[in-house]
Amino acid sequence: MRRPDQQTTTRPTTGPAPGTGTGTGTDADADATVGPPPGKAEEQDRHPTGTGPAAEGHPAGDLTTEAVLAPYLRGQAADFLRSLRLHHEHSAPAESGGHDAAAATRALRRAARRISGSLHTFRAALDPHWADQLRAELAWLSGVLAREHAYANRLTRLVEALHQLSGPALPAARGARAAGEAAASDAQGRAALGVGAARAGALLERRLTLARTRSHSAALQALGSSRFHAVADAVALLASDVPLAPGTTGRTAEALLEPAERAEQRLLAAVAALPPADSEPYNEAQDAAWHQARLLLRLHRYAHEVVLGAAAPSLASCGHALDLHRDAVEAASAAAAAARTPRIAPATAYALGVLHADQRHEVEAARAVFRETWPYATALTAP
Repeated sequence: MRRPDQQTTTRPTTGPAPGTGTGTGTDADADATVGPPPGKAEEQDRHPTGTGPAAEGHPAGDLTTEAVLAPYLRGQAADFLRSLRLHHEHSAPAESGGHDAAAATRALRRAARRISGSLHTFRAALDPHWADQLRAELAWLSGVLAREHAYANRLTRLVEALHQLSGPALPAARGARAAGEAAASDAQGRAALGVGAARAGALLERRLTLARTRSHSAALQALGSSRFHAVADAVALLASDVPLAPGTTGRTAEALLEPAERAEQRLLAAVAALPPADSEPYNEAQDAAWHQARLLLRLHRYAHEVVLGAAAPSLASCGHALDLHRDAVEAASAAAAAARTPRIAPATAYALGVLHADQRHEVEAARAVFRETWPYATALTAP
């Protein structure tokens, strides 16, 4: 398994990246809605410590499923159960319970994502029927738990963007005449925007708060369902027993290194196939390819954790850029959907249109950051 500092200057020859089926994403893709701004614990996908052996430097023969994959999965299952216990402890109505319950939910989702991703990547080393079934259930759970926070995060992002777009600050300009003309033009634009910004913000708040409330109710219902209890029971069994595939016992490095390498190659192929930097802006048809790269990067990171026993620090910045890309895409979509509300005032529609354009600019900015921070030498602008 190549590390990011072992760069390649050739474009991968593997085919287009297939769907991962790991259950990470938004409504259609359970976890994809959950991307954090920097420094916010709310959405930070922190890498766990101590959940896998420090495989780096071990002899190849020590990279067995018993020595590496099984302890990793048991550790993640223990994290899942610990987070579930904390969630139950802090779910009762209390002054400080809400924040603690939300933190426990995030930790629960982090463990679920890592278990699900590992079951996908290393499926050949595990009981395939068991792995597929548990992965599907963890995808369902992660998706249900992700949506409430995703809607809250989206509302905050859009309201803050509206405030900045309609605020009093004016851009700097050289020369008194140029400054005056720029100030007059900007003042007119802000005045026009300001008329509809308040109503646009109120409309977004109604729509997204309603969606968040429904998602909260759905999450509570899911956590009390027999389906969830069956998932929790399955993870509890995983914490003590990892069902391996027949004949896996005693297999050496290829049992883990080959699947990890395939995950890496799928990521490299997906990144190399991304639209070039000079492609047409505001092309929303390109978003799916970037979302796919984000999911494959997540699988690669988890495989890195399993095989090398730790996260790859060089992938943190580009992973964060793809999280921001996803957030901006979802926010732009929410603004566009609100603009299609029947019988809204023209000023409100104008403000939502400006907001949509602003978020699409954020999409382009996130793509640029990803290209700048991608640690491999794979050309991102090749035709």
